[in-house]
Amino acid sequence: MTLQTARAAMLSAGLTLFGAGVSAAETVTVFAAASLKTALDEIVAMVEAETGTSVLVSYAGSSALARQIQLGAPADIFLSANTAWMDVLADEGLLEDGTRQDLLGNALVLIAHDPGAAPAKIGPAFDLATRLGGGRLAMALVEAVPAGIYGKAALECLGLWDGIAASVAQTDNARTALALVATGEAPYGIVYATDAAAEPRVTVVGTFPANSHPPIIYPVADLTTRDLPEETAFLDALRSPAARQIFEAQGFVLLDGPG
Repeated sequence: MTLQTARAAMLSAGLTLFGAGVSAAETVTVFAAASLKTALDEIVAMVEAETGTSVLVSYAGSSALARQIQLGAPADIFLSANTAWMDVLADEGLLEDGTRQDLLGNALVLIAHDPGAAPAKIGPAFDLATRLGGGRLAMALVEAVPAGIYGKAALECLGLWDGIAASVAQTDNARTALALVATGEAPYGIVYATDAAAEPRVTVVGTFPANSHPPIIYPVADLTTRDLPEETAFLDALRSPAARQIFEAQGFVLLDGPG
């Protein structure tokens, strides 16, 4: 049995996604943080193959997605890379009661384009400015996008921000920052550990201490736009054994509990 077959079997055995008589004609629209793309694409493909339901995913920075939802974008489910943007939508009454969950955890890493880049212990004594050597440090938007917010918080906590702030190349989301390093446009970048795992053209130099930034939590919730059984089924699928295996293979930590 192949790994893909095994995952599909676990999904089928662990979930009854659609009961008899439930139409699969509706498309579930998911707004998801860009850092989820590799894992979520695989999960969506499994769900679609198993159920025949169409799932449309729009990937971007959590801030951009949340603002689109605020403006009435027709999303059914929101997967954010931090709790703050989910809080914004909750405060505006845009989440279905009882559906918010803290789904995943992640870590923050420093990556390099050079496969021979020396590993480093990231802490207050780490000379990041010298490492950059006049090059740019790729990061997601440090005042709006979760990966950038976490990255700036870590650098400030370690006393490194002031020395490199002028060298930061800010991007719309974590995956764009990853691409800058992968293509060599920036020698170093700060991204999630899962981003680095998804891109063979970058090398992880070191991991930021977990206590140097707020906990990286990905909450998920059903939005108030529509009320479809397919939405509940998709939320259940995200916690299935097959989905857990995919998330963990990408380096995510599955969390359990309400958001």
